[in-house]
Amino acid sequence: MHERQALDAFAALAQETRLRIIRLLVKAGREGMSAGAIGEAMDSASASRMSFHLSHLEQSGLVESRREGRSIIYSAALVTLSNLVEFLMRDCCQGHPEVCNPAVAALSSCCEPEKGASNV
Repeated sequence: MHERQALDAFAALAQETRLRIIRLLVKAGREGMSAGAIGEAMDSASASRMSFHLSHLEQSGLVESRREGRSIIYSAALVTLSNLVEFLMRDCCQGHPEVCNPAVAALSSCCEPEKGASNV
């Protein structure tokens, strides 16, 4: 990820509703959510407000959309989010891995597959 891309992503995330949308879509996983369901989760926000925020997130590369019938389904751009975390952490250790270990441990524990879940 280049610095300009990171700046665009951080600018998009530097707003409460958009940050909440990203966190919601990360939880939703690859399946994503319809714009209406996202609006309901955001305290029944208006369609125009959701459209504005989702468009901003999509332009910054943090959200992807696809059409399913008459609905537009949004999902977090997980590769882009991963690249953003990597961009932040790339130079953090400077030869001292103990600096990054807490962040790596936190990510590792939340990314473990659920027991009984099939590997896809």
